[in-house]
Amino acid sequence: MRIAVDAMGGDHAPERIVAGAVEAVASARGRYEVVLVGNRSLLEERFSKLLRGLPIDIVNASEVVAMDEAPSTALRHKRDSSIAVAMEMHRTGEADAVVSAGNTGAAMASALHSLGCLPGLSRPAIASLFPSARGTALVLDVGANIECRPSNLAEFGLMGSVYAEHVLGIDRPRIGLLSIGEESGKGTEVVVEAHQHLLNSSLNFVGNMQGRDILTGEVDVMVCDGFTGNVILKFTEGIISLLTAGVKRSLSKSPLARVGALFMSPVFKQLKRELNYEEYGGAPMLGIDGVLVICHGGSTAKAIKNAVIVASRIVEEGLNNHIKARLDKIHASDLQR
Repeated sequence: MRIAVDAMGGDHAPERIVAGAVEAVASARGRYEVVLVGNRSLLEERFSKLLRGLPIDIVNASEVVAMDEAPSTALRHKRDSSIAVAMEMHRTGEADAVVSAGNTGAAMASALHSLGCLPGLSRPAIASLFPSARGTALVLDVGANIECRPSNLAEFGLMGSVYAEHVLGIDRPRIGLLSIGEESGKGTEVVVEAHQHLLNSSLNFVGNMQGRDILTGEVDVMVCDGFTGNVILKFTEGIISLLTAGVKRSLSKSPLARVGALFMSPVFKQLKRELNYEEYGGAPMLGIDGVLVICHGGSTAKAIKNAVIVASRIVEEGLNNHIKARLDKIHASDLQR
């Protein structure tokens, strides 16, 4: 297995990206190799000693897509960018998956242009793991689709269910639809109609849910449009930062609190792991005819490492084959109008 990593994408590229790739292959035990895609001369000059002897190749890409660059512009005018070259490698079979912490819009556009959607699906969705009282909850979409049709939300439920089963190991995952109330008639017209689509499907749909239900663990998969999902994602990141800072502030206020913190250290470390986005790696873009894991622009080496691991797991589990098989088992009327 070969994972192509966009070495030039992200706020801290290429240093943290390369460091994450090194950590990933160190933990792989020969299961996969990493291909760093980017400016070959720069990468070799800076990291030749670090990479020596490791199962990491370098493929040259002469251009870089800026984090604030318009995806359409990058797609048309930067065909030799690191993300475009990595995606072309995936299309031709030279790589089995792509990982990028670069411009999210450009990565999505490149994936759709090079790979397209899986047959039977109309739109892809970005899926992100959130900490919950029962472990984790998968939320999709968190940014690929600002507006959705009811059938799109039903498709997201199907993809999320398959991902939860085969990658997260959850038997009969509970699927919820994000709304402003539990009643089936609550929410926008799209949400109300999507409720009926999901209710009539073969999924383990447990009904409408509210935002708090993501963190309380009432569902394994929460379905929503990309605008709402992205707002929730960014808000949750802010809440976690506020909580972490608040704990540190409280512990520094008195000597007694600091002594207590020593005894509570294992608990704090476990809590930090559960709330840290780095532990979850990146967010897979489900529904494309390939594997793309999108990382936070500010990803650390640890986050990149875990994103590569996520990508390898998706490939190993044959996730897209399972999605295709599930689509083959249902009638088009279950998801399509």
